[in-house]
Amino acid sequence: MKQNQNIAILSIPVMVAALGYFVDIYDLLLFAFIRISSLTSLGYTQDQSVNIGLSVISYQMTGLLLGGILWGVIGDKRGRMSVLFGSIIMYSIANIANGFAQDVFQYKLCRFVAGIGLAGELGAGITLVCELIDKEKRGYATSFIAGVGLTGAILAYFISKAFDWRMCYFIGGGLGIVLLLMRVGVYESGMFSMEKKEKIPHGNFFMFFNNYDRFRRYMLGIMIGLPIWYIMGILVQISDKFGKQFGIKEKIMPGKVMVYMYIAISIADFLSGIVSQALKSRKKALYIYYVIMIAGVILYFTQYNGSVTGMYVICMIMGVGTGFWALFVTIAAEQFGTNMRATATTTTPNMVRGSLVVVALLFEYLETHFSFIASGAITGVIVLLLGCFALYKADETYGKDLNFLEE
Repeated sequence: MKQNQNIAILSIPVMVAALGYFVDIYDLLLFAFIRISSLTSLGYTQDQSVNIGLSVISYQMTGLLLGGILWGVIGDKRGRMSVLFGSIIMYSIANIANGFAQDVFQYKLCRFVAGIGLAGELGAGITLVCELIDKEKRGYATSFIAGVGLTGAILAYFISKAFDWRMCYFIGGGLGIVLLLMRVGVYESGMFSMEKKEKIPHGNFFMFFNNYDRFRRYMLGIMIGLPIWYIMGILVQISDKFGKQFGIKEKIMPGKVMVYMYIAISIADFLSGIVSQALKSRKKALYIYYVIMIAGVILYFTQYNGSVTGMYVICMIMGVGTGFWALFVTIAAEQFGTNMRATATTTTPNMVRGSLVVVALLFEYLETHFSFIASGAITGVIVLLLGCFALYKADETYGKDLNFLEE
């Protein structure tokens, strides 16, 4: 009876974290589906929407980057639940405001603020769950979070087809408010509550840089996730332009590409934790995903004179390969002590998302010297090499006891 009660209690934060990730993904992918319709309604042509769209995404990713630091520090200083409440309030307000945007400046500002708000969702949720679930079962819990969360992309696609782009943002804000109400009554992590009494620094972001071992763990964790947003932000986001360059005659819809890809990602991400549990290794599971991801990227750049169906299939293969986001965030949580865990778990994925700004700049710079396709391929080689190096050097964290501190 007691065991059943514990399972019921623990299932609430797991579900809350899963739905938080669901809203996170809904918002992150919504712009990909309404980029053309929203920007053309503001007076821009479809061709202009490509570069302006990258700029809007860069503002959102910058917000995620800064928000990751903000909410991570708050999570270690004030508690995991303070982040889960504060972040969703900011996100909801920003999304509702986005529905009223009248020009690109307002659009970018709302995306920036929404990015800050969303930055705390996944990191705080994973941190809370990792501290509540037995170390032998953490992978199963994070798999569930990923599987539920990533279906937010599918909802975003169908909402974008059924409603005007402004209403899509209003719905996103409404989802955030519903989620906020669901979080009432969720308990704080007992591990955090006990360790908070220790007289050592909590949530000090600069501690990642004042010790070589911590710095190594932190940077390797970020680099492992870099290829995910290269694929999402470059290869998929502007797949329509790549398709033309590859000689694909049929029109490619990036939104539809994204949906097919996220169906694959959702399944693969759900399986990632289960695979790592079965192998009793986070790294071995990641090696499998990396092989699939690299194969997908190679197929992507060799599809000359291909078809729309071929593009969808290749993007689904890349989706399977990149379906380790929740596992990657779990590894970040398992790398660091309780007094820095929320900071690490929240900043690491958002550093990866924010890195899209740098990756996009690299891609645009290479375009001044190489063809469009060659620039994308060279950017991919650089990013994938960094990811492979980081995975090889990273520590194994499976079954690690999280009840420790960073001195």
